[in-house]
Amino acid sequence: MSAFSMPELVEPMVAATGELPDTDAAEWGLELKWDGVRVVTYVDGKGGVRATARRGAEVTGHYPELSVIGDLIPHQGAVLDGEVVAFDSTGRPDFGRLQHRMHVAAPHPRLVREVPVHYVVFDLLYLDGHTLYDVPYSDRRELLDDLELTAGPIEAPSYLRADDAEQVAELVDYTREQRLEGLVAKRLGSPYRPGKRVDYWRKVKNFHTQEVVIGGWKPGKGRRAGGIGSLLLGVHDKGALQFVGHVGTGFTDRALADLAELLRPLSRSTSPFAPGSVPYEFARGARWVEPRKVGEVTFISWTADGRLRAPSWRGLRSDLSPTSVTREPGL
Repeated sequence: MSAFSMPELVEPMVAATGELPDTDAAEWGLELKWDGVRVVTYVDGKGGVRATARRGAEVTGHYPELSVIGDLIPHQGAVLDGEVVAFDSTGRPDFGRLQHRMHVAAPHPRLVREVPVHYVVFDLLYLDGHTLYDVPYSDRRELLDDLELTAGPIEAPSYLRADDAEQVAELVDYTREQRLEGLVAKRLGSPYRPGKRVDYWRKVKNFHTQEVVIGGWKPGKGRRAGGIGSLLLGVHDKGALQFVGHVGTGFTDRALADLAELLRPLSRSTSPFAPGSVPYEFARGARWVEPRKVGEVTFISWTADGRLRAPSWRGLRSDLSPTSVTREPGL
């Protein structure tokens, strides 16, 4: 471990998309993939707690529940990596439910009661004067376990060794039965590299997700007449925003109304997508907007011409910058 002052800002390390380890399974650990938003917390050892999102935005006020960590680590400085998650009535992570909280900078106490969040901690990056980036993942997890953080809205579930074939099979079956997003495989000897996408952390998904930039919308028909019928989506590639399809499913009426209000002031007269990337049938009658809002969709696969097959809307991602949105590697 190296002795340094606590970092003021850590951009989380992110996983590549991959498969479960096979021949070298003994060198890996498995965690559930939590369907929430990534948050790094900074505990000053005097009761104070700060929180930042994946791209560094301050989100301390969004999640007052995180202040509990200051009581759990009262005399040590620490930096924790984890996921803020909202659970449904059955105890499953619910990204749609989290939407009610993640865009509210100072939630009213009633909203906090109605939509509580949990902070699931899965890594320890700094502790008591020492940065832990070069410490192996298994050792960081052992130090994290020693902090005994599981209390109230704070959880720090342990990982499962990937060479326990029977338990791994049970865990995979469980995630599929419960329609959970999947697992994350992490190499036990791996370091932590802030801001990097690494192949020694692997997302093993039960379904595909993709971050997308909203570049416009098509007016609705029938019950949606007068409002948004579908969103026009893009990702950044080759120095421009490339059109990747449209999404018209997965919305609640409330979500559509909120999106209309959000997109109205971003209206523009021309397409923000790369010239020629939007087919005529989508461009005709489209309402273009400044590409400043990021969302997330689920989908079956990519088509040969670079379109999302059967996308379904999951929600907005206020924690991400539009310029960071590219096609998810490995799909």
